[in-house]
Amino acid sequence: MIDYVIKFIIGGFIVVLATYFSKTKNIFLSGIITTLPIITLLNMMLQLQYMNTQEFHLAQKSGILGAFGLVLFVASCYVLTSWVKPVYAILFGILILFSYFWMYKQVTG
Repeated sequence: MIDYVIKFIIGGFIVVLATYFSKTKNIFLSGIITTLPIITLLNMMLQLQYMNTQEFHLAQKSGILGAFGLVLFVASCYVLTSWVKPVYAILFGILILFSYFWMYKQVTG
C-alpha cells in the first residue's frame, strides 16, 4: 500500500512542478517538463520489476511509437498556435495524435 502512496506523491510532485513553472513563466523549464524523462525512467523501473525480458522489449517498442507520437503532438501544437488559439491547437493536436495511432494500427494490423 505504501508503494502506491509513494507513486502518487511523485506524480503529484510532477504536476506541482509543471504548475509552478507555468505560473512563473519559466518558458524553458515549462517546456522541458512536457517531455520529462523522469517519468520514462520511473516507468521503466516499474516495467523491470513486473515484466520479463520479452515483455519489456515489446513495451520499449511501443515506447518508440509513443515518442514519435509525442513529438508529432508537441510539434503540431507549436505550429497550429500560429493560426489558432492554444486551446484549439491542443485539441487539433490530440486529433492528429489519435489519427497517427489509428493509422499505425491499420498498417501494422
